[in-house]
Amino acid sequence: MPVVDAFKAIACLMIVLHHLAVYGPMSDAAYPLFPGLIDWLYQYGRMAVQAFFVMAGFLVARKLAPHRVSLVSDPVQAIAQRYLRLAMPYFAALTLAVGSAALAREWMAHDSIPDAPSIAQLLAHALLLQDLLDQDALSAGVWYVAIDFQLFALTALLFWLSGRLESRWTIFKAAAPLLIAGLTLASLFVFNRDDVWDETAFYFFGSYGLGILGYWASNHRNGIFWLALLSMLVAVALLAEFRYRIAVAGILTLMLAVAGKGGNLKNWPVPRPLSYLGRISFSIFLVHFPLLLIVNAAFSQFFPHQPVANAYGLVLAIGVSILGGALFYQWVESRPLTKKMQLLLPAGLLASGLLPAAGVG
Repeated sequence: MPVVDAFKAIACLMIVLHHLAVYGPMSDAAYPLFPGLIDWLYQYGRMAVQAFFVMAGFLVARKLAPHRVSLVSDPVQAIAQRYLRLAMPYFAALTLAVGSAALAREWMAHDSIPDAPSIAQLLAHALLLQDLLDQDALSAGVWYVAIDFQLFALTALLFWLSGRLESRWTIFKAAAPLLIAGLTLASLFVFNRDDVWDETAFYFFGSYGLGILGYWASNHRNGIFWLALLSMLVAVALLAEFRYRIAVAGILTLMLAVAGKGGNLKNWPVPRPLSYLGRISFSIFLVHFPLLLIVNAAFSQFFPHQPVANAYGLVLAIGVSILGGALFYQWVESRPLTKKMQLLLPAGLLASGLLPAAGVG
């Protein structure tokens, strides 16, 4: 779907720019040249993550319940498949992150460089539990992978439960929409307003659930009515407490739903480079931070206090992130998952924890 690819590409680039603004020292050195832009990216660039949650919800509805009726008969199998789909490239990216951080520590001292990992930290990351277990992140953005997995697992269980309810009692004919709408409301009005939940799927289910509901509205015969209802829901949630992340999620949900209602999801002309960036966006998301560390370390070594040189370094870092993502997509993400890879990638991640002991870093 070219429209979805285009939104993924834009959101992915925004995240790269946000991390460039947040994690110096290149952005610190170049700050006098464009302080307003760096401040804006620092403050608002992270909102692009909401776009990924909305699109993930939109696509999971298309796959698991395209007509508002659950296709999930075995939630454990569906969750296991999702884990493998996320975890294998994630393991490879974390191995790259640990090695890049060890190399960066040789060249510069900066708060953005993660410390050498412990085995417990690596195991927590491997299980996608690092935030719930209060382990420091090995790379920027890895929290998103863990939350995405939680959201998928929660949704698969809700879809499975809806199927069970519908098969036993006819009164629950629309169980899936009711369950998803109920949890979306709970997230928008309760969980998302309390930061104590921000390490769990409940905090982010408002955006994810809007994506699911947006997909169902886009292919419903009374779609205009449901789109109007979704618009009212977002408006009331923002009146209860204005949150930019919910505003972004609501706007994107409506854009996707309108495009789907008009039949433009597959037919809307999107420039080929933008569509390609959307396809490799997950790979870019996974590997860009380790690559940014290396570029930052190199420029801090050779051009520590030169704003213009570091501004060019920021542009170079964007290009390196895209190129690295393209290679990672070709070599890792798009390759069929073999049993050998299922063994080698986790082993490589755990072995990377021995780098400090070997004298690297």
